[in-house]
Parts: sequence; C-alpha cells; structure tokens
Amino acid sequence: MNFKPITCLMLGATLFACTPEQASETNTDKEVEMSSAAAIPSYLGKESTIYTTAKDTDLRLDETGKATFEAASQPLENEVSVFVNLNKSFQTFMGIGGAVTDASAEVFAELPEDKQAEFLTAYYDQEEGIGYSLCRTPIHSCDFSSGSYTYIEEGDKELKTFSIEHDQTYKIPLIKKAIEAAGGTLLLYASPWSPPAFMKDNNNMLQGGKLLPEYFDTWARYYTKFIKAYEADGMPIWGITIQNEPMAVQRWESCIYSAEEERDFLKNHLGPIMEQEGLGDKKIVVWDHNRDLINHRANTIFEDPEASKYAWGIGFHWYETWAGGDPMFINLGNIEQSFPEKNLLFTEGCQEGFRTDRYQYWPHAERYGRSMINDFNNGTVGWTDWNILLDQGGGPNHVGNFCFAPIHGDTENGELIYTPTYYYIGHFSKFIRPGAKRISTVSSRSHLLSTTFQNEDGSLVNVVMNQSDEAIDYKLFIGANEAITLSIPARAMQSVVTR
Repeated sequence: MNFKPITCLMLGATLFACTPEQASETNTDKEVEMSSAAAIPSYLGKESTIYTTAKDTDLRLDETGKATFEAASQPLENEVSVFVNLNKSFQTFMGIGGAVTDASAEVFAELPEDKQAEFLTAYYDQEEGIGYSLCRTPIHSCDFSSGSYTYIEEGDKELKTFSIEHDQTYKIPLIKKAIEAAGGTLLLYASPWSPPAFMKDNNNMLQGGKLLPEYFDTWARYYTKFIKAYEADGMPIWGITIQNEPMAVQRWESCIYSAEEERDFLKNHLGPIMEQEGLGDKKIVVWDHNRDLINHRANTIFEDPEASKYAWGIGFHWYETWAGGDPMFINLGNIEQSFPEKNLLFTEGCQEGFRTDRYQYWPHAERYGRSMINDFNNGTVGWTDWNILLDQGGGPNHVGNFCFAPIHGDTENGELIYTPTYYYIGHFSKFIRPGAKRISTVSSRSHLLSTTFQNEDGSLVNVVMNQSDEAIDYKLFIGANEAITLSIPARAMQSVVTR
C-alpha cells in the first residue's frame, strides 16, 4: 500500500468566509476574455517545476524535475504537444473540496488525535496538504448518516422546535476544524436529501416522494433557519442547492422534483422567502444531479426570468454512466454556451461499490482526473468530491450504500489510508487557487488530457494526465514558439507550475 505521511502544522485562525461581494466577484465573471490583439508575454528563460503521481511507482505528488522555456520551432505531426494560449481566458475558478457528512465526522471522531491532525493538514493545508477550499454539507440526514433525522419534531409545521443540536456532536466540530485548517476561509454550501416525512406525499424521508404543496413555504423557511443557525454558530454559508438528485427515487433520503416543479418552487417560494429573511445574497444552485438531464433542467429554469433571477447556477454529479455510455461532458459545454451568465458547479462524485481490495485501484483515480479536466474545460467553476472520509468498510451508511473516499480511516487500527484519488485531486487543488482564470489549452493527442489555470499571483498551472500505458514525451507550448520539453510516465498525472 502506498502511504505518504503528511506533517501536521499548528492550526489557529479566525473563522471567516467570502463576503457577498467577494463571492460575486469570484463566481459571476464567466465571460470569455477575448484579448486577441495583445501580445503573449514571453516565457523564455522561465522555469517550471513538475510534480508527478504515477501508477506502479512511489511517485505521489512528488517534485520530479524542472524545465526552462526555450525557443521552439513548428511542432511536427509525429510529436506530442500541449498548446496554451494565454490570450484566451475563461471562467474564474471558485475552488475544490469535499463533503463533510455525518459519516465523515463520525469516523473522524474515532481516530486518534495525531491522525485527526494529520487528516486536517492533508486536506486543508496548501503547503503540507492539498489545499481544499470548498465544503458541502447535507441539511439533516442523508444515506451517509447513521440513521434518518431532521432538525424539528415530526409534524412541526411552524418549525418551532428547529434545532441543529444533532450536528453539534460530530459534524459541526469537524466543519469548524476544517475551516481552521484551511486558514480560516472555507466556502461552505449545503444540500437537503429530503424534507421531513410529514411534508411529503409518501410520508417517508426515503424512497422518493414529493413535497406537498401545503408545505412549500414551510420547507423554504427550513433552509433559512438552517443557514441562520449555522452562521450563528460561526460557520458562514455561501449558498444552498435546492435538492440533491431530484430525479432519483433512492432507497435512502430522496425527493422528486420535475423541472417545472423545481422552477416554480424556486420562483414562488424559496427565492422570495430567502430574500424576505435577509438571505438574498446567498447563492442558490439548481438541479444537483447528473449530466444526462442537466440541459432540460437548465432550459426550463433559466429560460424563465422570474425563476432565473434567483439561480446563481446549476450543480451536477457524474453518475449518468450507471445506464451505460460515457460521461456527458458535452452537455456542460452546451450550458456554458447557452447561459454564459450562469455558473456550473460539480457538487458530487464518488466511486461506488466499496471493496477492501481496491483502495489502490488506479482507474478510480483516473475517473477523477478525467472528470475534473473535462468539467473544467467545459466551464465548471468549482469541483466538490463526496465524503472526505469513510471508514474501513466504506461507511457508515444506514442503507448499506458503501463507497470509496479519497482517504479512509481504519478505526480498528487508528490509521489513515490514502488512495490514489487523493493525489489526483491534489494535482488540481494544491496548485490552482480560488480566483484563478482558466486558460485556453488543448493537446495534440487523445492520450493526454490537459487543463490550464493562471492564478492571481501570475503563476501558471498546467495539469496533464496520461491515459495510456506508455510514457509520453511531449512539448508544452506557450504561444507559437516557446516551449518546454517534458516526459510523463504511463498512467500518470502531472502538475507543471511556472512562476
């Protein structure tokens, strides 16, 4: 098993989050910047540092060399190249992170203190870890909880019993420690899996069902009470998604909305009530489901001006491959072209079907790398993994839906298990920072996938993934005639950082 311990740093910072103005600046600037007349800055003599993770090696986000940009001639067809055009920039990067679920928090609480400190550093410290900057958390229970629960007594339509006391035991302490470990800033958003049972037509938090019309306003106020309660406890909330997976009848917490139902709930209830409660600055994300039906949801909601005005953007998952076929990255590009004023946010993805013999299974990491590169290249502004931590059995999960996480906590032996996925995610999150701009990038061969971002400090980050079983020599071009010559191992990920 490949395991790379990460040194713990002393943590101690004030909790805070982006102001509404900062969030707006970060996440609404999505227009393509066409500065084609400008000269591309020369990179001649600039040095790049290369970091590599590779299958069948000990390389895990290790520095593997440096290269200096030199004058380059016309690339040939028998050469492999990656082409970067600094004059073409696109969406502003919001961040990368994962979800703090009840399961993650309960496993974290069972770890020894030194492993808890190591875990927090591994995810949230940019220097010693991979610098997560986003966090999603469920609004009351989901499948990755030890059981179903809500924040009110069943039948309380007036929400007089609303309390987040349940979360004070495990989840809230972990969220606060994550914010602290991230340096005091962690963009936090929340998603519900189901309204309370009495608000639904099937009188059950599980197995789908729909929100009853007489509870539309009550459920909308439930979101506002959650936001205010969390913020009163020192955890600023950036925004919410309306419903996790609104077209999936699951054996766990779930609730169904057609596109029209979600549109009307947003424009007639949730949006207005958020504003009435003084929460109009919070971002509302629609859909929060797979890429397959995302365009129908976008067309239905964003084409309605009264609904669209409340929607910051659209969230998506990657599970559409359950029915066969390839991930539908092209659908994201269609939304980016059709609704450039809206934002794309990856809200959940994980490797399903937990097996103890696949902690180090490389295709899991490659699924992440392939998705992240394609999602970003199709306009996505932020990317959120599912559980940040699960136990040695892929849980806890109260309906047996056991899955993988980038890090697992062996609660029997008090150890952390780092999977290759952790390092693949780190090739993005460690080097690409919130506020970065995506830069035009393509590869001359399908074996290599690539995306590029320029940070606000001017540093350029090229992430390159080799999908083949052979090492590949390639040139990374900036502009027409400046390049560095690199080599990437088989089944590997590289981050090429130029300052």
